[in-house]
Order: sequence, then C-alpha cells, then structure tokens
Amino acid sequence: MDMAAMRKKAREDMKGYCRVCPACDGRACAGEVPGMGGAGTGSAFMANLEALKNWRLNMRTIHGAREADTSLTLFGRNLSMPILAAPMTGVSYNMGGKLAEDVYSEMIIAGAEAAGTMGMTGDGADAAMYDGGVAAIAKHGGLGVPFIKPRAQSEIIARIRQAEQAGAVAVGMDIDGAGLITMALKGQPVGPKTFVELKEIVAATSLPFIVKGVMTPDEAQLAVSAGAAAVVVSNHGGRVLDSTPGAAEVLPEIAEKIKGRAVILADGGVRSGSDVLKLLALGADAVLVGRPMAVGAFGAGAEGVAALLNKMRSELVSAMLLTGTANVREVSRDILTAR
Repeated sequence: MDMAAMRKKAREDMKGYCRVCPACDGRACAGEVPGMGGAGTGSAFMANLEALKNWRLNMRTIHGAREADTSLTLFGRNLSMPILAAPMTGVSYNMGGKLAEDVYSEMIIAGAEAAGTMGMTGDGADAAMYDGGVAAIAKHGGLGVPFIKPRAQSEIIARIRQAEQAGAVAVGMDIDGAGLITMALKGQPVGPKTFVELKEIVAATSLPFIVKGVMTPDEAQLAVSAGAAAVVVSNHGGRVLDSTPGAAEVLPEIAEKIKGRAVILADGGVRSGSDVLKLLALGADAVLVGRPMAVGAFGAGAEGVAALLNKMRSELVSAMLLTGTANVREVSRDILTAR
C-alpha cells in the first residue's frame, strides 16, 4: 500500500472537511462540527493525544519475550489484534459525501475483517446510516458491532432487534451522543439516560451490550451494574463537550474499579501501535481507532482500512518486543513512565 498516495486521495476527496494533516491532532479543525474537528476550542480532541503523549514507554531488551502475540478473543470472536475500527457516521456532513454511508460502512467492516479484526458502525440523523452499517455487518457474518445513539427507549430497542437479526457479535450505545450538535441540527432527539433506563435497554437483548462514552469511575460502575458487558472509555473524539480530559487520563481509575468485571475498551487519539500498547498498559483490553480509518476508507477503500490496521499491528509488535511484553492479554503497567 502506497500510504502517501492513499493520504493524497483522501485529502482530495475530503477537501473542506478533513485536511488529512501530517499530525491528526485536532488543531487545524478545532470547532469544526459538523466536520472532523472537536467541539468548541477543540481542546477535548487535543487532550486525547496529549494524554497519550504524557506516558513514555520503558525500553527493555534483556528479557525472554522473543515473539509478540497480539491475538485475543473478544465477544466470542478470535481477533488478530486488540485494535478495532471505531463507529463513525455522517459521511455526508462530516466527511464531504464522496462516499455513500452504506459504502463507507462496508469498507470499514470489510477492511477490519481483512486485517483479522473487527469494525464497528454507527447511528445518525438519517436512518439509512444505521441501516447501512447493520447490513454490512450481516454481510460479513455478524463480525461487527453497531452502535446506537441515546434515542427514545423504543427506538433504541427497535435498532437492537436489527442488530440481533444481523447476527452481530454485540451491540452498543454511544451514550455520550446525548450532546451531539449534528443530531440536534437534524431534529433527532437524543439525551442522557437514567440508570433505570440503561438497565432496561441492556435487559432487552441477550447480545453483549457495550456502553460507549464512559469517562468517570462512578459511571463505569453504573454501566456494569446495569448489566453492560463492556464499556468504552471515550470522550467521543472530543466532539460533544469541550474541556474534557483525554481518555488516557481517566482510564487507570476506571480500570481500577471495573477490571475483570467487564471488557474495557478505549478510544481517542490512537495513531500508532505504541499508543495502543500504552492504553493496554493503562487497563484497556482493546482499543478503537476512528479518524485514521476514515482516511484509509476515502484513500483506498477497504484495502486502505486493512493497511492502516496492519501497520498499527506491526508497530504494536515492535513496541511489545522492545518493552518485554509477550502478549496483549497481559500488559504490565511497569512498561510506562509518566512524562
């Protein structure tokens, strides 16, 4: 894969929405929502990357870890790496519309499968956004997770039924979508959920349920108490609330409270295999990658998505070998030093 050519095409096809910057850090696109930026000043987007930068890897080369095992089992599926494609929608108003929503979802799911891992799809103001993602997951034998916005209870449960019919390995809700500007602009009512409402939603399905958008230990515990099989530590890419901390800042405290009780996923600012290893060391079981996957899809379709995921896996292997980490299922916090 010619990465430079891929990025050039993505830059052309996403012109006016994403600059495909050399460093995807949210500075050039601050406040561009709709678009690919962070809300307000963009500080929450930038905080995700800064939080990761604040951790350094301790290099160790006197050890017996001669091979790095990046495989894991997640929601009953064997994956080649703990790196998943995050759910992203709104191709028309966030990414320029050169791809149709269903085509984009297919690229994400197919590309992730080609890399031996899993993709996720999202929900949005247009019903076709969720439908296209679910259709892509069904086409690939259920290898994917659709996420639903925090709509009315009945609407969420109706979409859960679609996920079940598609054979999805799990289903989730990005509860932090309660504050999405784009949903409000399109006249789609979303909002926070009470503990009782969350419990009702989780109980409505036998699929593993994932609560995405957890940023505090108390809410992580509430999600698990409500029956969630997993949480995603995420500030929604900095797109819903300005001035939030980065995911890597709050992940350790959350992991301390719920590690072993639920699967812990994390996203926000992941740009390399080293970033992946840092989040695993801080308590995540696997990580999600968002904006880079959009660049891969626009630049080279499913092949571009797979290429970027495999590139991150190669970087992860290198980082593991140089920190004495034998497998991604047991990553020691000792490989990290705070900056």
